[in-house]
Amino acid sequence: MPDTPGRLLTLLSLLQTPREWPGSELAARLGVSPRTIRRDVERLRELGYPVRATMGAVGGYRLVAGRAMPPLLLDDEEAVAIAVGLRTAAGHAVTGIEEASVRALAKLEQVLPARLRHRVGALGAATEPMLTWSRPTVGPEQLTGLAAAIANRERLRFTYRRHDGVAAERRVEPHRLVSAGRRWYLVGYDNDRDDWRIFRVDRIGEPVSIGVRAAPRQLPAPDAAAYVTEKLLERTPVHRAVATLHAPVEAVAGRVGDAPGDLVPIDAGSCRLSGHTDTLEWLAWRLLTLGCEFEVHEPPELVAYLREIGGRAARAAGPAPMGAGHTPPEVGKGSA
Repeated sequence: MPDTPGRLLTLLSLLQTPREWPGSELAARLGVSPRTIRRDVERLRELGYPVRATMGAVGGYRLVAGRAMPPLLLDDEEAVAIAVGLRTAAGHAVTGIEEASVRALAKLEQVLPARLRHRVGALGAATEPMLTWSRPTVGPEQLTGLAAAIANRERLRFTYRRHDGVAAERRVEPHRLVSAGRRWYLVGYDNDRDDWRIFRVDRIGEPVSIGVRAAPRQLPAPDAAAYVTEKLLERTPVHRAVATLHAPVEAVAGRVGDAPGDLVPIDAGSCRLSGHTDTLEWLAWRLLTLGCEFEVHEPPELVAYLREIGGRAARAAGPAPMGAGHTPPEVGKGSA
């Protein structure tokens, strides 16, 4: 195999198989001498691939984990499997990986051969996930298209449907994609309004590049996620909630309250919840499923809502059996 670049790629493909490769076996597979294999291994190391060599009768070469991730070589089946997995992760609300999945999928689909891109698209079109909640759907193709426009700093033109159903054309310089719970948002500079805006991706229709590159702009926030949070809080009524939970803080940490300082221990058996919520129904459900007693101090609307669903639950359960000797506890004792 006289072609050195081609030989290096074949050698790298072999080394990515998780096994020890004797130098003699690699030389036989590639049709070169063991000395050439040693030189090729050194070239791979110079390119950032951590190839470890071991001596002895059972020694050989092996690709190991390094400090950085150099490019990978994938066969057709591996490329399709990874692309399908990334599309699945991008389309689901899996905490922490949605945005990374979109970035990785955009890079992968950019270099996929046409035959593999067709296979990935056909598999995606033929399958449908069964979700446990109702939410607007966003196609991975749309996400990766927006991600590519962001990477290339290309201005986009698309139709955008507002919350009242009215659609209008927008010209936008896309900045970042932000995954917020069960929705995706595009942060961009609206050229028609000469200001920054956020757009729900499920309301964006037919985005196309207008062939103009945009100069970088300074976002008026520490990052895109903070900007989306700020804008959503401006649009949504926010309630301050304070409650005492009769459980150790370790028992409820991570189950209610997301920001640092939301939960503060009072003593070994109780803690104080202080935070903000835009949905009283959600917070009431979280409190009721903690499995501990609690008192709500504010807001009064949450106290009233807990009393309402407590009465509804008691009526649904019907009268207590004769001789039970007790009455069901009041749900979410609260004092406004």
